Amino acid sequence: MNKKIISLMLASAIVPASVFASEHSLSGDVIAKQRQELAENTFGKGFGPQAPRDIDAPYGSNKRTFSTAPKYQKMNLCNIHFHKNAEHKGGQFTTFAGQGDGHGYNSGYKYDGVLTKAELKPVADICDSKHGGLDSGDTIEVHYVFSTADIEPGPTLGSCLSPDVINNPQLRVESQVFVVVNDDKAQNFMDLVAHEKQNGLYQATGIPSDTGKPIEYAGSTTGPGYNEKGSPFQVTWNVRPLVSKVNIKTVGEWCEGNIFMEDHAHGVRNLITNPELLSQIP
Repeated sequence: MNKKIISLMLASAIVPASVFASEHSLSGDVIAKQRQELAENTFGKGFGPQAPRDIDAPYGSNKRTFSTAPKYQKMNLCNIHFHKNAEHKGGQFTTFAGQGDGHGYNSGYKYDGVLTKAELKPVADICDSKHGGLDSGDTIEVHYVFSTADIEPGPTLGSCLSPDVINNPQLRVESQVFVVVNDDKAQNFMDLVAHEKQNGLYQATGIPSDTGKPIEYAGSTTGPGYNEKGSPFQVTWNVRPLVSKVNIKTVGEWCEGNIFMEDHAHGVRNLITNPELLSQIP
């Protein structure tokens, strides 16, 4: 299996209306239809627990289990990328962004806090793409992806696998939600995504340690390509509940050039709400 195919593979369901009424208030509910298709396409197929999820809701009834990945310090960093709006819900990011375009853009969850006028001052041409760029005040979810494979950090999640040696390494994602602000005193994104080799392993050295105790759960890969089908990959997730502010200009600097070849924000996968596709959070 070549890396291009792997990247595509790597790159919701039914819930009572009273639980997520705010997400089902628009006519032509694309997300509800996609969740229905996901439920139908995964029913009885043996899929393991999926991601993303509400980290404040621990219940799940998926019985497929797999070994928890080692702590990230004992794994190799293989990829860093980010999504516009948080894929996960919970903590300080519970504001629903809306139905979006049906392909993962302009949906997800936003930072719940209040920003100043100065922080919201517009900045042009930040990580621009055909789906739009980043604006001051936007929420992003950064994924630091780790693998037990003997690999080097690189573009796409295909960099996390080593098909010639091992086709099913353990995977872990350390997730951090940020709000991008127009403030030169806010955190520098270049520091947050810094990485180096330590004790023989590639490590992300800037993962925040002051954004709350991470919620660990068993899930899968994400991304809007899995809105209507299950992801077959097993991933141990660590999602931090508190949001941190980052200087939007430094995010733009990273998009202008990095070893991961990331130049824009990815879309989001719909929140998984079907208990049969969720693991129980310990």
